[in-house]
Amino acid sequence: MVIGFIDTGIDPTHSSFADHTSEHPYPVPAHFSGICEVTRDFPSGSCNRKLIGARHFAASAITRGVFNSSQDFASPFDGDGHGTHTASIAAGNHGIPVVVAGHHFGNASGMAPRSHIAVYKALYKGFGGFAADVVAAIDQAAQDGVDIISLSITPNRRPPGVATFFNPIDMALLSAVKAGIFVVQAAGNTGPSPKSMSSFSPWIFTVGSASHDRVYSNSIILGNNVTIPGVGLAPGTENDTMYTLISAVHALNNGTTVADDMYVGECQDSSKFNQDLIQGNLLICSYSIRFVLGISTVNHALETAKNLSAVGVVFYMDAFVIGFQLNPTPMKIPGIIIPSPEDSKVLLKYYNYSLERDIMTKKIVKFGALATICGGFKANYSSSAPKIMYYSARGPDPEDNFLDDAEIMKPNLVAPGNSIWAAWSSVGADSVEFQGENFAMMSGTSMAAPHIAGLAALVRQKFPNFSPSAIASALSTTASLYDKNGGPIMAQRAYAFPDQNQSPATPFDMGSGFVNATAALNPGLIFDSSYDNYMSFLCGINGSAPVVLNYTGESCWVYNSTIAGADLNLPSITIAKLNQSRTVLRSVMNVGGNETYSVGWSAPFGVSVKVSPAHFYIASGEKQVLSVFFNSTANSTTASYGRIGLFGNQGHVVNIPLSVIVKITYNTTKT
Repeated sequence: MVIGFIDTGIDPTHSSFADHTSEHPYPVPAHFSGICEVTRDFPSGSCNRKLIGARHFAASAITRGVFNSSQDFASPFDGDGHGTHTASIAAGNHGIPVVVAGHHFGNASGMAPRSHIAVYKALYKGFGGFAADVVAAIDQAAQDGVDIISLSITPNRRPPGVATFFNPIDMALLSAVKAGIFVVQAAGNTGPSPKSMSSFSPWIFTVGSASHDRVYSNSIILGNNVTIPGVGLAPGTENDTMYTLISAVHALNNGTTVADDMYVGECQDSSKFNQDLIQGNLLICSYSIRFVLGISTVNHALETAKNLSAVGVVFYMDAFVIGFQLNPTPMKIPGIIIPSPEDSKVLLKYYNYSLERDIMTKKIVKFGALATICGGFKANYSSSAPKIMYYSARGPDPEDNFLDDAEIMKPNLVAPGNSIWAAWSSVGADSVEFQGENFAMMSGTSMAAPHIAGLAALVRQKFPNFSPSAIASALSTTASLYDKNGGPIMAQRAYAFPDQNQSPATPFDMGSGFVNATAALNPGLIFDSSYDNYMSFLCGINGSAPVVLNYTGESCWVYNSTIAGADLNLPSITIAKLNQSRTVLRSVMNVGGNETYSVGWSAPFGVSVKVSPAHFYIASGEKQVLSVFFNSTANSTTASYGRIGLFGNQGHVVNIPLSVIVKITYNTTKT
């Protein structure tokens, strides 16, 4: 299997992409015809039997005068880090040690560690990317013969025109699907508001981001026995020894005042401080909005602490940084970032209360506050997971610029996307915290999509004749609806304090649910859709004929019957407007052994549902048509959700989410 990545390139020197880590040789698949560009940044020998293709696309960027070859690398080399990270999530080698800040965090593996990687760099550190370069990359990947395309990129605005589906990237991906390629795209990090989806079309498999249960947390124990939790991939102080706490603003040298430098509390410059005071103590620094913006950095503060011989650093959260989610940050010396403004106040209150001042001069004569830092290297697996992250883009899928609802379920699925360890480029600049490291922990739907790209490679390996929509169906219908404790998967509903603002996830938060890789390899039944079906859907959109002709070179006259979105043979049903009643058909094909299925369902609020037949026998390789009858029982403009379950007597369970947005009913009274 060959997975094509359209991203910021790759660092070919990383051990996650070496081809000698396994006893088994890696033959390059015969169906792949791609090449490796050779440049000064990407010398001959950069590719191997694992990394089998690498090109870069920048014609549009160069035409617009924004390409800076010294910063952006006119080659497939990754100057950012993002592309190296996503490629290793899907297809990085198995058993690669994750060593960051000199500490070993375990071993990494991609989802499909024996698959091959082809890289199509169309995004750049300095300016992002242009649709024309992305389209060129997609077309080249399809010509080269990749099996799967992974896109951890989304447009930065909703496409104009008659429908969101008619944008250059979605249309280029339709051509790839026509060629039999499974395409995966990140949903976007624009959640949690409804209709924030940035991946629109039914032929694209759209992935949202969920948490996993591995959490790194450290803590600080104050001299008054209060323990405050925090983050930091950092060592603890030695043997639970209590050290004196000193705030940066109380340890200035004689030539510095807070009035001169209002940011001095951020500990960015060691020349501003009195080493005699700080030496052997814990330095307290403030973590402000400037850290979020990258103007100040944790690394600079750690450098300051080291230069002044501090034992460690304690960062408290500035009150203006509200609801910002911190990734654990690697630190070579003992350290902690307290992410909660409330907890930060507890620390500062204790610190200020413990200061002894001269009654006359008000000068500090004794720093009385003590603390010890407990290290944050050890992972804890106690949190409930998965949950849908607040930033993960949500449905319903917007059909056009007026935000009309498309009858296409988005996202399709969620996968792990938060705090993901994966390979990092040697010059990766996307994350200041992990600069110079071989691995980085990143969060976003960008990290969720390649999990699915790798798992799709495993599905295609097992079922070589599956169409892209059949792979999508296998992943969707087998997804899990429950967290690890057996409760419903929860969705975070707010950017600020997301864990205090959550409720059970709906299909517009998580699509069919959380990916279940093992079940996807044995789906039982699949829903199949063809390129012609997608064309019939596009031709059914009002005013679409000239746009379809422009993008595909095909006339809508060829497709004598058109279909609505709800009538595409997808493993989900979304009805934007249920005017009294509607019947939707679905066809399933048995890819398992002979089996008898019984059908169960729960209806959305304000709707009655009936599925026929309610029981059926289906032989291996045969098809069965299901009729789903919807009837509106209450007027409502809020979306409501239901589910159809097909339960096979051989153990297969096929899960079909339902969503109905607007319900219209006419009450008639007898006279």
